[in-house]
Amino acid sequence: MKSKILRNIDWPILICVLFLIFIGCVELFSVTGNNDYMELKKQVIWFVISIPIVIGIICVDYNFIAKFSKILYGITIILLIGVMFTKPINGATSWYNIGSVSFQPSEFAKICVIISLSCAIVSSQRANKSDINRPLQLLKCLLVLVVPVGLIVLQPDYGTAIAFFIATAMILIVAGLDKKYIITAIVAIAIALPLLYFFVLPSHAKTRIDVFLNPNLDPRGSGYNVLQSKLAIGSGKFFGMGIKNGSQTQLGYLYPQTTDFIYSAIGEEMGFVVAAAVIVLYVILIIRAIKIAKTSKDDLGSYIAAGIAGIFLFHMLENIGMTMGVLPITGVPLPFVSYGGSSLMTNCILIGLLLNISGRRNQILFSK
Repeated sequence: MKSKILRNIDWPILICVLFLIFIGCVELFSVTGNNDYMELKKQVIWFVISIPIVIGIICVDYNFIAKFSKILYGITIILLIGVMFTKPINGATSWYNIGSVSFQPSEFAKICVIISLSCAIVSSQRANKSDINRPLQLLKCLLVLVVPVGLIVLQPDYGTAIAFFIATAMILIVAGLDKKYIITAIVAIAIALPLLYFFVLPSHAKTRIDVFLNPNLDPRGSGYNVLQSKLAIGSGKFFGMGIKNGSQTQLGYLYPQTTDFIYSAIGEEMGFVVAAAVIVLYVILIIRAIKIAKTSKDDLGSYIAAGIAGIFLFHMLENIGMTMGVLPITGVPLPFVSYGGSSLMTNCILIGLLLNISGRRNQILFSK
């Protein structure tokens, strides 16, 4: 059984992840020298801690893990409620601080919600797979999403909240959601966006959208980061200015360069070659995740894999898009590359689930 799992595991995913982590650590080495490489050291420690966790997840059948979905979901809700009473950081109550260790419950919520939502959909389809298109059944499944996303919006953390919606959309499409619901959702979003902008969004969120549309509205204020980011990426040209040699990065014009704008630092110091390679690695990872969703041995595995693909797709597009000025800035990290223990561990666990599902496929894909 173990040999079959090893043969079936999607090794290209693991290779892509290791390359992304390596590139991220190289850039963290470059930008954290003035801080005694503190962020780099913490990132390496979080990665080392994640390794046995990922191995453990691969070894345990995901169907067994799914049996604890209700418990995991309950813990997630408690953590998301509790974090609302913590001290705000940069205007958001998103972090628990325990000594020198900080963690973001909304990151771990991604794992629990994807598993819980997948279980809910599988349960709704026991009699007939088309039952997901019954309004009441669909509503019951979506209720799994409403509470955690609502709590995350209240933090506020709009970027992470959107990631949940993309993951949910991917799961529902794989589950066979009728096109009428998809078209209705698109129309509803088109109508809701201007209403949200004028009547719901706080002033700082509106400012981000305005600056996205025209960064020169406030070049020394709200538009500063995106202008410096675009300048950094352009300065890197084809082969980059070299590690520790990026002008925007090393002189502190690019901020925050270890998290939100680490892709800009990579573009400046490593150039177009490495920046493009990062995108290629993500594309391979997402395509392989979708492949796992198509070849899973059961619906539960397919839905979990699709949800994970949605998470990585959104984070890649949003983070890289905002650094290039083609999407609004939301503070979404770049998976495996940006500094952040909660993000790194969560993403490693999601990869562990993908490898878990791929290892238990009925078809041996890499035996020839």
